[in-house]
Amino acid sequence: MKTIPPIVPTLAGNPIKLYGEFPQVGQAAPDFSLVNAELQNITLANFAGKRKVLNIVPSLDTPTCQASARHFNVAASSLDNTVVINISADLPFAMARFCASEGLSNVVNLSLMRGRDFMRNYGVKIADGVLAGLTCRAVIVLDAHNKIRYTELVATIEQEPNYAAALEALQHC
Repeated sequence: MKTIPPIVPTLAGNPIKLYGEFPQVGQAAPDFSLVNAELQNITLANFAGKRKVLNIVPSLDTPTCQASARHFNVAASSLDNTVVINISADLPFAMARFCASEGLSNVVNLSLMRGRDFMRNYGVKIADGVLAGLTCRAVIVLDAHNKIRYTELVATIEQEPNYAAALEALQHC
């Protein structure tokens, strides 16, 4: 079990205030209800028994968010009993269009459209600045029983997460 120490994320060098408390390794993951491409509410129970990578991004309409979706898509194709879940404020239709145009078939996209409480429950809601109301960039790895095995609150929103550390955590859960 590994966690990155809590940090204050930045955007363009400016600190970002977040609402909520970022989950810690060893805790049970808070449940959520988010929206898929078919406009269905999806919860953690929909992924029961699978290891999960929560790839939390502000929007799949930005290059860095797109890069993390692509990277995790490739990584997920070689992992057994694992699902990568992209979570963003984008509408489900936009998320689906991006993944279809990129050929990303090994990820699940979930929108905050009707699940805004996810941001506060996971401590990733940006409280101020130009991205207020979106999520900061984070990765959370859950085992098959929804226990948190790895967390990373990315220090600078413009940067990609530490893929190697997240994938290593998956190997050990």
